[in-house]
Amino acid sequence: MAKVDIAFDTYYDYEAMTGHLQALAAAYPELAKLSSIGKSHRGRDVWLMEITNPKTGPGTEKPGFYIDAQIHAEEHATSATALYGIWYMLTNYGTDEEVTRLLDAQVFYVIPRINPDGAELSLQEPYHPWCGNGRYLPGEDRIEGLIPQDVNGDGYIVNMRVPDPTGEWKKSERDPRLMVQREPGEEGGEYFRVYPEGLIRNFDGVHVKIEQQQDGNMNRNFPINWSPREYGSGDYPFSEPEAMAMGRLVLDHPNICGMCAYHTHGGIILRPSMLKYDAEMSPRDLALYKDIGGVGTRLTGYPVISTYEDFTPDKTKGRHGSLKDWVYEELGIICFSTELWDMERTAGVDKKGYMNLGPRDADTQQKVFDWVLDNVGDKGFRDWEAFDHPQLGPVEVGGMVYIWSYRNPPGKLLEEICHNNTLFNLRHAAAAPQVKIDKFEVEALGADLFKVSAVVANHGYLPTNLSDVAVENKVAKPVTISLDLENAKLIINPQTQDLGNLAGRNERKFTYSNWGPQWSPTAKPVEWLVKATGPGAKVTAVAVSQKGGTHRVSHELA
Repeated sequence: MAKVDIAFDTYYDYEAMTGHLQALAAAYPELAKLSSIGKSHRGRDVWLMEITNPKTGPGTEKPGFYIDAQIHAEEHATSATALYGIWYMLTNYGTDEEVTRLLDAQVFYVIPRINPDGAELSLQEPYHPWCGNGRYLPGEDRIEGLIPQDVNGDGYIVNMRVPDPTGEWKKSERDPRLMVQREPGEEGGEYFRVYPEGLIRNFDGVHVKIEQQQDGNMNRNFPINWSPREYGSGDYPFSEPEAMAMGRLVLDHPNICGMCAYHTHGGIILRPSMLKYDAEMSPRDLALYKDIGGVGTRLTGYPVISTYEDFTPDKTKGRHGSLKDWVYEELGIICFSTELWDMERTAGVDKKGYMNLGPRDADTQQKVFDWVLDNVGDKGFRDWEAFDHPQLGPVEVGGMVYIWSYRNPPGKLLEEICHNNTLFNLRHAAAAPQVKIDKFEVEALGADLFKVSAVVANHGYLPTNLSDVAVENKVAKPVTISLDLENAKLIINPQTQDLGNLAGRNERKFTYSNWGPQWSPTAKPVEWLVKATGPGAKVTAVAVSQKGGTHRVSHELA
């Protein structure tokens, strides 16, 4: 029986989320440590839950796996999934073999809500479609043009359909509540312009200007190909306190060897690159991403796709400054961005692509509309309501509530999403390099001299350098083994020996062939000659891998 019961069919505000995290840390003090990695713009703590079994060694000496969620305010399913992962690991330790093995051998760093200010605003009526990260309140960053507001006071910000003979939209013949695109050359009907619900600042009476948000797209605030042209990218890399706290956590924990950043929506697992074609990536790294991602597809049903090739409609406008590309392209860490929840696929839509900004055809809209009415109700779709707009005249306000339809699933579907994606992260974490001293022997040679020999091996799937990029960037640290001596002195060979990188299982996907990849060593032998200098002489071998952990073995000289 779990010590802490949490319902995973709802979304929690900051106070409730904090309460759940504190309760879990208090219930499992032998496994969990809750701390704040920094403060948000408006003074809220950005919580980190560190999970490991300290009885098997400190977390800093174990391979680390990092999970974050809700960098974007409206993506509430991500925070729920991260919280579920924390709860699942803690409540299943000691009964689930995989969880127990992972918490004994590895450490998890989970940030369940990076953006607490934006999330709090997003959970409150009138459910703004974009809340940033708290630097500004919604709309404060707009200089002029349409400012999203709940003009009719129903607690939602949706759309306005404005009668206009030059408009791009018309009512669907199948259901007048749905808006479909006007065809090329089509004339003689009733047409509309569709705008976000709101009022217009400095309106010239003709053009409804809509500015891009400048606040809080923190997934453009990281130091990889950063560009001020990206909306919400900040004043400079790491200008936002929450992003800076994330970056500091990653850099201060060089044992991190795998990462997942949760987002919504789309039901896809995104991999690098954001600016390159696959042909420009390291073939070996690309294979790693596809193989590990393939496990994710099996467990979640989400396809693994390239951010640039499959998720960037206009290749002249690649995305800049993302966490995923920073940690891979600069630090060599294998990181995925999982876009949780695909409402269209759930509604039975035959998906033709992954980056669908619209317009959607009538059949697709009808399927989505019917599904939303059946499963979300008026929280997911607001019936059109006549409203006398002070600037646009007679309009109707209504349409899809994006945050509670496309962006986040209804509560009854949430736990399955949380569970399946947690299983993928556990399996990704289990692919970490694991450095062990497989053999440690002492041979007496006489005259108090001893030959000490050891074999250091990587038991993991990933190599100790993680990726080719890490080697190219010179951030991959070699595996070392040191010999600590007690009442003994070293005669031959350095006390600390550099073993370079040790390959992982990923390299040997096929039986050996002259035409295939040539294998690198997964294990290496070392030797020392030592002399006992007193009673109780002992030697301890310490194998250290920045990504593959630390392992110690001792032997008496007798």
